[in-house]
Amino acid sequence: MIKFFLMVNKQGQTRLSKYYEHVDINKRTLLETEVIKSCLSRSNEQCSFIEYKDFKLIYRQYAALFIVVGVNDTENEMAIYEFIHNFVEVLDEYFSRVSELDVSFFNTVFHGTWQAHSSPYQIGSCSVTQAGVQRCDHGSLHPGSPGLK
Repeated sequence: MIKFFLMVNKQGQTRLSKYYEHVDINKRTLLETEVIKSCLSRSNEQCSFIEYKDFKLIYRQYAALFIVVGVNDTENEMAIYEFIHNFVEVLDEYFSRVSELDVSFFNTVFHGTWQAHSSPYQIGSCSVTQAGVQRCDHGSLHPGSPGLK
């Protein structure tokens, strides 16, 4: 099951965060700092899956952005890795070559949608493995504004 979703720039600044379990705000700051440090300090030759405390981190880098997903130990790493790529493809469709600025805009525009649904892909409480990264029911992003492409 997904525990959190982060988008971070190369300087280590969180640009978007979504937690699927309650985490106290002080603990979030510490968790994000440690997670970001763990991911940014790795070289391109190292694996994108990290065992971290009682969960796993799966991350991908796209230009100046890192997307980090924290999951429980039973989650399929490759399914999450593909989930990240699909998410970026959706952003590219909306923003045409997504950038860090677009992510900030995306966070503002879709904030209400993210509050109304449990995740950007509406996976809910089931895991990505259980959902099979389906595009028909759970894989589509529903835009909150009809003004976007």
